[in-house]
Amino acid sequence: MRLSARVDYALRAAAELAAAGEGPTTVGELAKGQDMPPKYLENILLQMRRAGLVRGQRGPEGGYVLARPAAQISLADVIRAVDGPLANVRGERPEHVGYQGAAQALQQVWIALRASERAILEEVTLEHLATGDLPARVTELASDPAAWNSHPPA
Repeated sequence: MRLSARVDYALRAAAELAAAGEGPTTVGELAKGQDMPPKYLENILLQMRRAGLVRGQRGPEGGYVLARPAAQISLADVIRAVDGPLANVRGERPEHVGYQGAAQALQQVWIALRASERAILEEVTLEHLATGDLPARVTELASDPAAWNSHPPA
């Protein structure tokens, strides 16, 4: 799974908004807090606003706030808002990609991969990130030393 810089920045900004509570946070504060380029972040926040994840407030006390409680916004929601579907093959959803012959089972692999991604990304919320209290299944998977290797042991 590859996550774009756009997704990484969106998730980091959303976690900062969740940790900030109810008061608005400026793009500058978010960018500085996570060492991100403010102009790029502004575009990302606009996409998140269009998706109904954040609200913008204008004026001297303006900035961004989450549009609903952090416990009701999953990582999958943020990813979909800025990057589209969780899993795709050549720009298509796995259920729309067909294979023939020996590669026919690949479609099922891609669908299973998407289901696995969903199992984590839809369970983890911005509240989990902001508090550092991740779901047990996530901490269990991450605590496996093999999970930290980029390739399985030979």
